[in-house]
Amino acid sequence: MRTVALLGSTGSIGVSTLRLVREFPHLFRIHGMVAGKNLSRLAKQVKEFKPKCVAIQHEADVPRLRKLLGQTKVAILYGEAGASVVASATEVDVVLAAIVGGAGLMPTLNGLLAGKEIALANKEALVMAGEIFVKAAQQKGIRLLPVDSEHSAIFQCLQGNARSEVDKIILTASGGPFLRMPLNRLVNVSIAQALKHPNWKMGQKITIDSATMMNKGLEVIEARWEFDMAPDNIEVVIHPQSVVHSMVRYQDGAVLAQLGIPDMRIPIAYALAYPHRLKGSWRPLDLIQNGELNFLPVEQKRFPALPLAYGALRAGGTMATALNGANEVAVAAFLAGRIGFREIHRIIDKTMQRHSNGRARDIGTVLEVDRWARQQAMSLIG
Repeated sequence: MRTVALLGSTGSIGVSTLRLVREFPHLFRIHGMVAGKNLSRLAKQVKEFKPKCVAIQHEADVPRLRKLLGQTKVAILYGEAGASVVASATEVDVVLAAIVGGAGLMPTLNGLLAGKEIALANKEALVMAGEIFVKAAQQKGIRLLPVDSEHSAIFQCLQGNARSEVDKIILTASGGPFLRMPLNRLVNVSIAQALKHPNWKMGQKITIDSATMMNKGLEVIEARWEFDMAPDNIEVVIHPQSVVHSMVRYQDGAVLAQLGIPDMRIPIAYALAYPHRLKGSWRPLDLIQNGELNFLPVEQKRFPALPLAYGALRAGGTMATALNGANEVAVAAFLAGRIGFREIHRIIDKTMQRHSNGRARDIGTVLEVDRWARQQAMSLIG
């Protein structure tokens, strides 16, 4: 029985994780949950899974959650400090970090510093503070288990092979909803169009990131830290079917790939049950039914956010932190109808150009750069 702290329980990864726990109650137990503003969903989750503690975003929402819970007893915490308490609780074996964006950095890091194993779905933790995060994991002797389908695929393709013999990591991208849309029409795409992902059902922020391909850019930065790979050894290819989740090419030219249906329960299960594989209720991949598998190059004019991520990675220092903060603000502005779709990457680019890059000496430096980048992006939006 593994005891889990679930950070981001009401989001798409959190919901998939709870489906898995529901299916394997003899293997996993939820000790604590962290959620944002979806109190009605959180209350239902608490009533079913009976965690010992929960943390929500705002203190002002505590009375409302109490009312929704009725007679169900649970300790209610709030804010970043409350989320960190949930993540670092003595009873917790593994933290499943699935809070969206930079908000997940400190609770995940505090869970790591408390000696908890980390199942990482919050890529921003490594994007913002990769060097700090990886160094802390090494010092604590803590294993980082990837939950993103792409990084889980890479992790699986590396098993039993020497890292020194790896030639290249190849991340696959679906291409999102605008893969074949004429470039001149991208200026006027609607929020609804951008949220219509062809293969995956995800939260709004990550779906927009997929449409711009910034999500893949963040994954490139994450892969650099998670697998200790140089930027030139990380490649992105478009694979519209989302069946091959990622690949590793070795020095002899052999390519190992991990294939599966687009269901997040599979990489979540692999992370939580590692090194074992669970036989779940999801359907197996049928290669005949799926038919052809295609791979295409990334068209940079269509997806200008990806080169920005590579640029931030090559620049090093705090540039990736600035990129991430600006992206979160720009995506939120697009979802609020304040800027157009093609303005997202321009806001990020201008913020990066204004950033005085420096070494991420400590977590305080990272948080300060994150605040600066968000303020810059907001001022650019107006």
